[in-house]
Amino acid sequence: MSAASVERPHDERPLIAEANRLMDRLPGYRVEIIGGRILASPPPDGPHARALTTLMLPFVTAGPHGGGTEVLQGVGLRLPTDPEDYAIPDPVVVDSDVDDHLVENNCYDPVCFRLVPEVTSSNWKNDLKTKVAAYAAAKVPVHVVVDRKQQRVHVLTDPVGDEYVTHRFHSPGQFVTLPDSIGAKVTLDVTEVLRAGQPRTGG
Repeated sequence: MSAASVERPHDERPLIAEANRLMDRLPGYRVEIIGGRILASPPPDGPHARALTTLMLPFVTAGPHGGGTEVLQGVGLRLPTDPEDYAIPDPVVVDSDVDDHLVENNCYDPVCFRLVPEVTSSNWKNDLKTKVAAYAAAKVPVHVVVDRKQQRVHVLTDPVGDEYVTHRFHSPGQFVTLPDSIGAKVTLDVTEVLRAGQPRTGG
């Protein structure tokens, strides 16, 4: 999945208006505004989607959904990095009162987000640099990145400014237990998550 970047239109229309126009023209694309730039990403391929499902299953089975937190998909996250910035992360863990934190344009205040996971696509730099900085600036407490290119799982915590103070890498063969702040005890099998993100061969 590769994201195309769009600069501010020449006639100075609000970026939100341009983003909404792109969503109408590109059904199924994920359109975000990060750092004052529009990013339009096509639907994920099978391995990307499979890695997401494998990553999120432990969150559902561990029980955060339905208590004080919920596991949701396609929820807009309002970003503080620019007046019109917002992201639409892969599935998220949010406080159960998320509906009380609606800001605008179907985006929610970052205060109710406990965890934002991402699975890298072909635009690897965007997933590991641009979005990491944006989520840190939004004070998302836990950010997990499944890095399909380098075959490791990043766990980032303790956001300060536009970066995470704690950034740990986990390789195949390891298990990583995430902070209790997400609302449940969740341990990820790094091998299983990374394997799910690789294309299946015939045979």
